[in-house]
Amino acid sequence: MCGRYATTVDPALLAVELDAVDETGSAPPRPTERYNVAPTDPVLAVVARHDREHPDADPTRRIRRMRWGLVPPWTKAGEDGAPVRSAPLFNARADTAPTKPAFRAAVRGKRALIPMDGWYEWTTEPTAAGKAVKVPHYLTPADGSRLFMAGLWSVWHDPAARAGASVPLLSCTILTTDAVGELRSVHDRMPLILTPDHWDRWLDPDGEDPGDLLAGVSEAVAAGIEIRRVSDRVNSVRNDGADLIAPAAPPGTAIGEQISLL
Repeated sequence: MCGRYATTVDPALLAVELDAVDETGSAPPRPTERYNVAPTDPVLAVVARHDREHPDADPTRRIRRMRWGLVPPWTKAGEDGAPVRSAPLFNARADTAPTKPAFRAAVRGKRALIPMDGWYEWTTEPTAAGKAVKVPHYLTPADGSRLFMAGLWSVWHDPAARAGASVPLLSCTILTTDAVGELRSVHDRMPLILTPDHWDRWLDPDGEDPGDLLAGVSEAVAAGIEIRRVSDRVNSVRNDGADLIAPAAPPGTAIGEQISLL
């Protein structure tokens, strides 16, 4: 699964790298370096859409800011005009998303890439006192490159508002698949990593069947992911900063003797 992650890329830089349009807007500046992104936070997503004024032209890559936790278009609005709160749909299983009511429309025409530096998973380990504790691990490319996860997105409008009177809510979810290789040592699920050779096909708003792109992550891609034990400060969403992804030795391990999970 993927319930917490780190991302440090600026949307303007990402737009240059991907030959995309930065549509994150002129909202108040947000920190571009986030080391503890959690569900319901605003996140960056890459989509491909046709220009409304030139619908027959090729789709253009666009960088948008979305709420992490997909809100299906048919979600009811509360008295405050916001969508009725429910469990945030921050992950979707790649194998079942095409048939699930909350995700199937997005699978056909609203697919996204979610950029991140790495994500967190927790294992349960016993202590000397016999009490089990949750131990956080950071999973990130060993070569320092950026990851792009398969995502789905949605647009929600307040059904009671007049046309054009309310700001649409953009939201997204990250697809997960079976973990492979050494990554199974920390969790049986992992986000669906997409390599550059698959981006155009995944983002294509006119290609309704992503087919084999939902199949999973290859052993070769998974082998490039480093598993790093990190500080339990990441357990609280209130904490942020680069220190959260720094290697942390297991309790009682002397300096220079940290065990590698690779």
